[in-house]
Amino acid sequence: MSDSQGDCIFCKIAAGEMGTTFVAESEHVVAFDDISPQAPCHVLVVPKVHVESVHQLDSQEVWAEMLTVVQQVAEAKGVVEGGYRIVSNAGPDSGQEVPHLHIHVIGGSKLGRIA
Repeated sequence: MSDSQGDCIFCKIAAGEMGTTFVAESEHVVAFDDISPQAPCHVLVVPKVHVESVHQLDSQEVWAEMLTVVQQVAEAKGVVEGGYRIVSNAGPDSGQEVPHLHIHVIGGSKLGRIA
């Protein structure tokens, strides 16, 4: 992990450089609405330090904090009762578009099944 990755958009957002409103924030993690939502609730939870994907994450503390923020997002967005999905893609073949670890919190409507 490193403190930032020069032109990484998620590093800039997490550092507060983009003026993004955070849905939730903790010491090491921020959460913000996805700019291309796939459901009424579609929030990204990202660590403030740069790490490409869950495969490169070497901090149990950051992972645990990310999951805690996922729970806070679900509460804040009102999707706990109906349910929500969390997804983290790792690498280009998975569909990861931004090479910075992030968890999608998706809910607010009936979601299709995934294989």
